[in-house]
Amino acid sequence: MAQLFSLGIARHTQFMTPYKNISGNSGVTHYQSGDGFIRVRFKNGGTYRYMASVEGADIITTMTDLAVAGRGLSTYIAKHRKQLDPEKED
Repeated sequence: MAQLFSLGIARHTQFMTPYKNISGNSGVTHYQSGDGFIRVRFKNGGTYRYMASVEGADIITTMTDLAVAGRGLSTYIAKHRKQLDPEKED
């Protein structure tokens, strides 16, 4: 069973970058950014896609910058949760 769970995580994160988690207590584990989007995977296992067409380009840029820095992404998402409308992938 643990092996099947591991395979599921690997499948969802295969194109994602591990989040550096500099603070050591982030809820984010992986991210993937591209033209007009960022995908974020959380410790609870959920992966969410944030789109510039929905959130706005400035928000996606900020989230991508935080993801690359490895600090502040989870806090940013929590603080702006009411304004964000991501698509849950799993």
